[in-house]
Amino acid sequence: MEVGRALMKGTSTIRQSKALSVLKRCLELPEMRGSSLDSPTTTALRVSIIRRKAFLYRLYSEWYSRFKDAARFLPDGPKVELGSGAGFLKDVLADVITSEVLLLQNIDVVFSGEAMPFADSALAAIYLLDVFHHIAHPDRFLREATRCLKGNGRIIMIEPYNTWWGRQVWTRLHHEPFEPEARWDLPGSGPLSNANGALPWIVFERDRSAFERDFPRLRLLEIKPLMPLAYILSGGVSLRALLPGFCYPLCRCAEKFLGPFEHRSGLFAEIHVMRV
Repeated sequence: MEVGRALMKGTSTIRQSKALSVLKRCLELPEMRGSSLDSPTTTALRVSIIRRKAFLYRLYSEWYSRFKDAARFLPDGPKVELGSGAGFLKDVLADVITSEVLLLQNIDVVFSGEAMPFADSALAAIYLLDVFHHIAHPDRFLREATRCLKGNGRIIMIEPYNTWWGRQVWTRLHHEPFEPEARWDLPGSGPLSNANGALPWIVFERDRSAFERDFPRLRLLEIKPLMPLAYILSGGVSLRALLPGFCYPLCRCAEKFLGPFEHRSGLFAEIHVMRV
């Protein structure tokens, strides 16, 4: 009996996996098929996709508005964005220093977040949008952030997060690994393909005591899960949008009704860490 149930469960899982695979193939943007995540050409292609897809563009605009709103809490000084790649934060914060690990057009500086070319206590803020979970050695980045940030300066990030709903989406519908049981360090070598979507949750929630012990000059101020639906409906940079851009306000209005449940349903989290 138990063997039969296990076989039925296994068969059901295989069918679900095949159905999801077919669905993703149907929704996949033709220009993204076969693209290499670590290629500068792919990043350049993503620039045009984000600006072309109205729903996705409005989603990015709201994320960047959150970064801009947080600026009122910051000390004076330079602000840098890691992994600027396909984004457009400079359109919203004109004075931000954009950076990447690859040589790309419209990027101010090329460097790794694990070895930043700034003097001690030089920066007011470090912004990361969908970037922290790609950093191979997050402890090295956090040490560099501690060194480079001024007192009361902040790391401000929006990242995938390990809520109940987030796990369902990131493990079933997304191409990147999502491994809540993993260690901090990422095992791969590709600068953009190397990832663990659960890494922000691992560092700042699962292993919070270790984070606080090892980085006493960094204080976790806020983890705010958000947006359970908008990213899915946008299709991201790989899939077709499920709704036109003018529906974005309606989507965000619907998400507000889920506000009390976002700690379990948010796909992303806005995370603030302050240098004390």
